[in-house]
Amino acid sequence: MKLIIQIPCYNEAETLGLTLDALPRQVPGFERVEWLIIDDGSNDQTAEVALQRGVDHIVRHSRNLGLARAFSSGISVCLQQGADVIVNTDADNQYDARDIPALTAPVLAGEAELVIGSRPIEQIDHFSPLKKRLQRLGSLIVRLASGTQVPDATSGFRAISRNAAQRLIVFSSYSYTLETIVQAGQHQMAIATVPVRVNPNLRPSRLMRSIPSYIWLSTVTIVRIFVIYRPFRFFASIGVLLFGLGFLIGLRFLGVYLSGSGSGHVQSLILAAVLLGMGFQTILVAFLADLLAANRKLLEDIRFRAGVEKPDDGITTSI
Repeated sequence: MKLIIQIPCYNEAETLGLTLDALPRQVPGFERVEWLIIDDGSNDQTAEVALQRGVDHIVRHSRNLGLARAFSSGISVCLQQGADVIVNTDADNQYDARDIPALTAPVLAGEAELVIGSRPIEQIDHFSPLKKRLQRLGSLIVRLASGTQVPDATSGFRAISRNAAQRLIVFSSYSYTLETIVQAGQHQMAIATVPVRVNPNLRPSRLMRSIPSYIWLSTVTIVRIFVIYRPFRFFASIGVLLFGLGFLIGLRFLGVYLSGSGSGHVQSLILAAVLLGMGFQTILVAFLADLLAANRKLLEDIRFRAGVEKPDDGITTSI
């Protein structure tokens, strides 16, 4: 059994050394433990620090592609290198590496294909009250979209089985954390969570540059998740709402018309007709989107059966 611990990096020379020093070389249940760094277009000494610490594999992006693409590139190379289990962690030493055996244990026992480390959000001092509320809200929405019970959906500290890694495809360019959980739920994978410890904060979050930016990007990501993975429910809900409003306004006009004073409410009739038309068309879009979603699932199955894809252009790997 081989475990590969991967770390997406972008200009992490200051903190990467500390993170790597804490990583284990031996984990119960594995004959080999290897480290993989994804250098996402860094312009500092990230790769050099990794080499000095004896990293086994380095994936290099010629330019910064973002966290989600870095995660996906790492997963692809881990599979190519024969990983049976992949652990993903952050380069800023946020997560306590001593909890890696706890993360991998459910996978080794065959109890889960995706294990997510649940942080003690309420006890993390450098998380503002607003960020804590946003974390809880994001996790709630992901639970609704995925049908899973994951208390810390934005945690990047997770263990992934080989089978699960081959099936996960990240469409988002912002972050992989939410989307992979929804995908796992769609594929009916067994998901587990384990409590993990966190280390003192070493630097501000790169994903959360500002509260408004974080809210906007997270909202866009969540909407895209619903559109991609719950297309019928997403469009049908909008269509039913529009059609229902049009129907109610139409009933109101009909009541007024039958009372003999409908001539002064032609605007209501027009609005009802527009809403009914929009609602009907949106419901049709829901059925078309559902057909496209079924086609996407077939393509995912074909990809899974065909094997692991090679890294994208602009990505090099050194071993």
